[in-house]
Amino acid sequence: MALIVQKFGGTSVGDADRIRAVADHVARTRSAGNEVVVVVSAMGKFTDDLIRLADDVSPTRPPRELDMLLTAGERISMALVSMALGSCGVESASFTGSQAGIITDTEHTRAKILEMRPDRIREALDNDLVPVVAGFQGVSTDRDITTLGRGGSDVTAVALAAAGRWEEERGRLPSRRIVKVRA
Repeated sequence: MALIVQKFGGTSVGDADRIRAVADHVARTRSAGNEVVVVVSAMGKFTDDLIRLADDVSPTRPPRELDMLLTAGERISMALVSMALGSCGVESASFTGSQAGIITDTEHTRAKILEMRPDRIREALDNDLVPVVAGFQGVSTDRDITTLGRGGSDVTAVALAAAGRWEEERGRLPSRRIVKVRA
């Protein structure tokens, strides 16, 4: 049995139909006898919409508050994918970056991962659940929510794969490519 990290970007989770397709893909991977960890981005252009909204609300965007705002997109995606997995008969649990044990420095909007503590992810897998992780985010050593900058969901997937010496599968529907990560 392989443990596979599948990452789904904004286009893949862009609407309800695509989210159901992601859940079907994950369910098929799991039914093939694999353990699966899912990492999701925000839906479509949701992050860009939030940035525009922040600009409309205020000319100043304190980096800490921007991180709090922007992580909402991935949290929405993780919850919806987890719900869709339930409809496919796959039990799952959603995790924010901090819940997944992604520890970062204190640089808001472009934090770097300092340490991975994926204990809760491993526990979920041990309980036969599919962990669905919000990409792009972590928690700083000061206990603030941080974002990893553009491409942060890819970084999340690779970091989770490296932390467990797991395989990463980049799940861009309909085509997929598999990248073996060696830590």
